[in-house]
Amino acid sequence: MWRVDQTDPDFHGLASVPGETGGTGRDERDLGRLLRRVARGDQAAFERVYDQLARPAYGVIRRVLRDPAQSEEVTQEVLLEVWRTASRFDPDQGSAATWVLMIAHRRAIDRVRSAAAAAEREQKTAGVPSPHDEVVDAVEERLDRERVQRCLGGLTEVQRESITLAYYGGYTYRQVAALLGVTLAAIKTRIRDGLIRMRDCLGVS
Repeated sequence: MWRVDQTDPDFHGLASVPGETGGTGRDERDLGRLLRRVARGDQAAFERVYDQLARPAYGVIRRVLRDPAQSEEVTQEVLLEVWRTASRFDPDQGSAATWVLMIAHRRAIDRVRSAAAAAEREQKTAGVPSPHDEVVDAVEERLDRERVQRCLGGLTEVQRESITLAYYGGYTYRQVAALLGVTLAAIKTRIRDGLIRMRDCLGVS
C-alpha cells in the first residue's frame, strides 16, 4: 500500500493542485478519465490519481484532525475508498478532485465523530456525568453544522463546488479557478454569489 510522505514540505502547507499551472481544465479531465480506468481495476491509473490527489486530500484531513498520524491513516482510507468506489464518480455532479476531497472531508468528520462517541462511552462507563455546558455546546455545534449543510444544498452546483474547495479544501481562489478550469473572475463571482445566498439562508446580518 502506498504511503503519504510526511517529510515532503508540501504537507506543511497546501500542495499545488491539478491544473494550477495550465488553468484549462485539461488535468481535471485527465483525472476523470483516470478514475474511469480505476473503476475497471487499472492499478497504474490509480497510482497516477494517488500522485495527484494524496497531498490535497491529506491537507483537507489534517485541517480537521490536526494529528499527523491520524491524518495519514485517514488519507490511506480515503484513497482505498477511491480505489473501491471509483465507478460511483459522476462527472455531471462535479469534478474528480472535488469528489475525492469531499470523501476526504467526510472521512475526517467521521473519525472525529467516532472518537467523540468512544469518549462518551468511556465517560458513561466510568459513571462521570457530562457537564451541562459541554452538552449544550455540542448540540449547538451540531445544529450549526446541519444548518450550514442545508444551506449549502440550496446553492447551485457550481457555487457549492467552488465554496467547498475554497472553504473545506482550503484552496485559494486562484487554485480553485485552476482546478475547475475557469477564470479567476468567474470563481470570485460564484463564491461571492454563493456566500450571499448562504448568509441569507443562515440569517446572518
